[in-house]
Amino acid sequence: MSTQDTQKKMRIYFTGVGGQGTLTATTLLARTALDAGLDVVAGEVHGMAQRGGVVESVLLLGGWRSPKLDLGEADLLLGFEPLETLRGLSYLRPGGAIFSNSDPLPPLSVSLGQAPYPDLAHIEAKAREVGGHCRFLPCRTLGRQAGSVQSGNTVLLGAVCASGLLPFGPDALAAAIKKYLPSKLHASNLAALELGSSSQ
Repeated sequence: MSTQDTQKKMRIYFTGVGGQGTLTATTLLARTALDAGLDVVAGEVHGMAQRGGVVESVLLLGGWRSPKLDLGEADLLLGFEPLETLRGLSYLRPGGAIFSNSDPLPPLSVSLGQAPYPDLAHIEAKAREVGGHCRFLPCRTLGRQAGSVQSGNTVLLGAVCASGLLPFGPDALAAAIKKYLPSKLHASNLAALELGSSSQ
């Protein structure tokens, strides 16, 4: 029996804004999965990353042939910014899982007063209408507590790895942090991983 036959297929959709490290988080989770012996396909849509615009990426585990993801197909949505989580709900299959940052990072249109920012309670309610499992965490706040606001994404990854939804756990992510991130980032990201993992 091939590896592909024994692996559970899973489609993960990532969304955030430029400067948050959404693509770094995607790459780190992909490398964690590869080191766990899983078949991995990843794709990125950079968008307006340099200007704080939307950044989207996909990670497919278990033997997919291409990184294509259509509306209503994602098993798991990782939202690194609450408004982008709301906007990305159409990619989640009914009953899929949602892990989202609850700390807003308003886009330029909101900062300039050209558009309103929805209330977090509204975002969470909409998420729960679609998702069978929803977790909202103050990732930027916890990242700052861990030693770096930028490690907030690792808080979210830690929560996902500790949930049992992925075919690997927090220990595998910790090993990937030590292996793939610069040494100067290890302490804050490992602390962020612990905060995310213990938030379940």
